[in-house]
Amino acid sequence: MSFKNLATILFIVAFQIITAQTIYKDSVFAKITKATYTYGKVENESLQFDYYKADNSRKKLPLVVFVHGGGFSGGSRNDDYTVTFANKLAQRGYAVASVSYRLTMKEIGFGCDVEATKKIAAFNSASNDVSLAIKYILDNDKKFNIDSNTIILAGSSAGAETVLNMVYVYDNTILPLNFKYAGVISLAGALSTLDKINNNTAIPTQLFHGTADNLVPYNFAPHRFCNSNDKGFIMLYGSDPIAERLKGLGISYYFHSINGGSHDWSYLPMTTYFDEIIDFLYYDVIHITSIRQTHRTTNN
Repeated sequence: MSFKNLATILFIVAFQIITAQTIYKDSVFAKITKATYTYGKVENESLQFDYYKADNSRKKLPLVVFVHGGGFSGGSRNDDYTVTFANKLAQRGYAVASVSYRLTMKEIGFGCDVEATKKIAAFNSASNDVSLAIKYILDNDKKFNIDSNTIILAGSSAGAETVLNMVYVYDNTILPLNFKYAGVISLAGALSTLDKINNNTAIPTQLFHGTADNLVPYNFAPHRFCNSNDKGFIMLYGSDPIAERLKGLGISYYFHSINGGSHDWSYLPMTTYFDEIIDFLYYDVIHITSIRQTHRTTNN
């Protein structure tokens, strides 16, 4: 058998294996490439993202933009959890951009002694930076080959607060006027207001939250449960009231409550409940056949 014939047979076998699986749902691609890009410079700080994609992805790709946590004072776009999460998504056919942003609360903290106005400013600063990263990707279409109609935001803790803010609060002047995210995934996030969640703005939303989270409230409560006379007192709407608002609007959502769960559930779902994340992405964002409203409750 000639080398050419052998190569043809191997290609056919590989193609049959891939087509027997479902892209965006099953682990289809084995080889993933990762590259780092500088997407801008803000206040003399160069900002970067890591970009993951399958080597043999050809058509325009859905993009998951991941925003790390760390109280806007720390954290990393390439911690072990994020790297594993990004690779597993890329194996299913998604492109992933794991974004760094300005850590405006570094050496300041994010506790009850930090002024509430600075906390809101941190939400908006991170939202600005992540928006710049998305604009960079959209402006370089030939390089990234992204489906601009299928961009999903995902974030952990402070990153979850950022992505929820971007979808439901932040007044974005960076992205096109007609731009709309396809979905959002929040791992222990919250919003400063529910007022802007309406029939025009609501999108498929996935929420993971521990009921005993002592940093970001599960329900409607002060951030970090500060006292009303603390400088850092600010009321936030956690995953439960967000889900209730989406339920009332008839919008698809996937809400997983963990009874007794702590703030550790800001990162644990990336491994423990990865299949649920894929289920949400596939059935509520990529391959929509109906409106689904899912509320799952498990014990910690």
